[in-house]
Amino acid sequence: MSKKGRVLVAMSGGVDSSVAAVMLHEEGYEVIGITMKTWDYVSSGSNSKETGCCSLDSINDARNVAVSLGFPHYIIDIRDEFGDYVIKNFVDEYLAGRTPNPCVLCNTHIKWEALLKKADKLDCQYIATGHYAQVSIHNQRYYIKKGIDNRKDQSYVLWGLSQESLERSLFPLGKYHKTEIKQMALEMGFQDLFKKSESYEICFVPDNDYREFLKFKVPDLEKTISGGDFILTDGTIVGKHKGYPFYTIGQRRGLEIALGYPVYVVNIIPETNTVVLGKDEALLSTEMWVKDVNWMKYDHVSQAIPVCTKIRYKDEGTNSYLYPLDSKNVKIVFNEPVRAITPGQSAVFYENEDLIGGGWITKKQS
Repeated sequence: MSKKGRVLVAMSGGVDSSVAAVMLHEEGYEVIGITMKTWDYVSSGSNSKETGCCSLDSINDARNVAVSLGFPHYIIDIRDEFGDYVIKNFVDEYLAGRTPNPCVLCNTHIKWEALLKKADKLDCQYIATGHYAQVSIHNQRYYIKKGIDNRKDQSYVLWGLSQESLERSLFPLGKYHKTEIKQMALEMGFQDLFKKSESYEICFVPDNDYREFLKFKVPDLEKTISGGDFILTDGTIVGKHKGYPFYTIGQRRGLEIALGYPVYVVNIIPETNTVVLGKDEALLSTEMWVKDVNWMKYDHVSQAIPVCTKIRYKDEGTNSYLYPLDSKNVKIVFNEPVRAITPGQSAVFYENEDLIGGGWITKKQS
């Protein structure tokens, strides 16, 4: 075994994970590649040709990289676990009137768990991915730091990782910019991978149409929830909608309602199949509640602290104060109003570049 140890590298067949594997190989690690089959289009109700990280082409691309460098490559099928947990949660969250964050759930409960199990079987000390993030230590606690490329930083989707996971995780790309990685890919001879386009869509939702996906997974959905009321913030009924799961906070397009001025979805009430509409200013708020917080940099927070809070992946973050309610629940008060706080999405808290924790946005508890 290499002096640096053996590392299991998650390889999707794309540029980032391929370059990460080569970098670790060149640094002296004994590399083993692994590709996880998490889903297929058939189970998503699509007859389209598979694309993305789980397609046969991507699996072959990952294997070819491993073969070219002379290290082993494995494929593991975790479609059952993925469907039972991530996809079920995805559907359940929409039916509960929330907007899910499946990538965070998958990383936390499916991919890392599968990687660590396989790593143990193969006697690997470490696991690695192509995420643009970094791991640091503070007072013997492991935590995520942002990747140095602000445009590619992926720390937001990693807030749920446990201390045990972080202790064994390597992120080789965190100290590089995407442009540097793409240049490395060319120099390594990965011209075909270099040309691959990146997808920011949900991997298991064909054509990024979550509404059709919900209809496929819950065949009688439209019959049971269509025809609910659109109401204004003052309670005035202004029309009928197609069913509350088909709407998200902040949505303006596709409402099919004309009031003479722009309106947006500002609240979803599943108990009464009601969708609340309002003007843009009704989406602004300075307070937010977050549940099931996973602390990273600190083992707990017992008093109010200033943080920068991100409420969605591409959010730049807003300065705020974090008020702990108990060990797993916090209230966030923003220094300035933020738009479209969406229950079900992730809220992630930073001190400068350091991720101190994250959790799930929820409605105020009565």
